[in-house]
Amino acid sequence: MLSGLAAWQFGFGPEALTALILIWMLIALAGIDIDTQLLPDSMTLPLLWLGLGVNLFAVWTPLPSAVMGAMLGYGSLWGVYWLFKLITGKEGMGYGDFKLLAALGAWFGWQAIPLMILLSSFVGAVLGIVILMARRQGRDTPMPFGPYLAGAGLLTLFFGDILMTEYLQLVTH
Repeated sequence: MLSGLAAWQFGFGPEALTALILIWMLIALAGIDIDTQLLPDSMTLPLLWLGLGVNLFAVWTPLPSAVMGAMLGYGSLWGVYWLFKLITGKEGMGYGDFKLLAALGAWFGWQAIPLMILLSSFVGAVLGIVILMARRQGRDTPMPFGPYLAGAGLLTLFFGDILMTEYLQLVTH
C-alpha cells in the first residue's frame, strides 16, 4: 500500500524511486528492530549515505540541510542517551536509533528532526504503555524505538510539509 501511495503522490521520477527505497528500508528496519531490538549498521549506514547522495541533487532537501540533519539526528539522540544514562545509570536506547535518525535527517534535513522526534516519542510512549499493559509487563521491559522512528520517517515522507506547517504554527503561537 505504501508503495502505491508513493507512486500516486510522487509520480514517476527521482522522488518516487527514492521514496520506494526509503519505504522498503524503513519497513525492513522496523521489522528487524521488533524481532531483535537491533538496527543493523548494514542497513542504517547505507540509508544515511543514500540520503546524502540523493540530496546532492536536492531531491528532498538541499545538501547542507541534509548534512546538518544527519548531524542533528545523531547528536540529539546521542545527547538524550547520555543524559538518561547519567541520571539513571541505565542505557535508554541503542546506537542504531541514533544512526536511523541521522539517516532520516540526511533524507529530510535538519528542519524535520524536531518533528520526527516528537512524532516518534509521542507514538512510542502511547503504544509502549498500551503494549506493556496488554502484556502485563513492567516499565523496565525493553521496547524497540526504531519502529517509531521509521513511522515518523514515513509520516514525514508523505505528510511532512503539512505536519511541519502545523507544527510551526503551534510552536510560534
